[in-house]
Amino acid sequence: MIIAPSVLTADLAALAEDCREALDAGLDWLHLDVMDGNFVPNLTFGPPVIRSLRSALGSEPVFDAHLMIENAEQCYQDYIDAGCNHISIHVEAVKHLHRAVTAIREGGASVGVVLNPGTPVEAALEVLSEIDLVLVMSVNPGFGGQSFIPQVEAKIRQLSQAIDAQVANGGRPVQIQVDGGVKAHNIAMLREWGVTNCVVGSGLFNDKANVAENLDIIHKALSA
Repeated sequence: MIIAPSVLTADLAALAEDCREALDAGLDWLHLDVMDGNFVPNLTFGPPVIRSLRSALGSEPVFDAHLMIENAEQCYQDYIDAGCNHISIHVEAVKHLHRAVTAIREGGASVGVVLNPGTPVEAALEVLSEIDLVLVMSVNPGFGGQSFIPQVEAKIRQLSQAIDAQVANGGRPVQIQVDGGVKAHNIAMLREWGVTNCVVGSGLFNDKANVAENLDIIHKALSA
């Protein structure tokens, strides 16, 4: 199970320091929630902040960018050039999904597609052989701190079966990532459903304990 800390829940006034704390705790993915105030109501950060973060942290961490933006087809390269290793785009926000997926890979990043809670899984299956990851939103995108939507189970299980079948036929392995309401109490359940990558926000960055202590709680939940 890959644990990808959501940097949006870190202390943004000390972003590099909080991200370094996560890396020192043994994590090597950082999940970057990019919001434009149009596709989703919130507004976060863009390439300049990501470029500065890459400069501060070096080449080691995987920058996992979740583009909650309307113009991903036009500006994905800006995020790759800023230091993102992986780009995930919303199927609901692009006009030409196959073209966008191909362009991102050719631009130098691995690529994923994102499904909102109300988006059918078939939207991802259309490009499953061409992507590296499917991000299943277990909350509606735009704000942190929302409750996990349990109805995503059927979507995740269907994706897992399709990926297993694809791999069995010699095709590409694809990660299933879940974002929204992931905590120690439900992460083992998600793995049982077929999830291989979890975005964790307040479960890691909070004022109750440091990242290493919170990560230990998550690892114990996974091994219980």
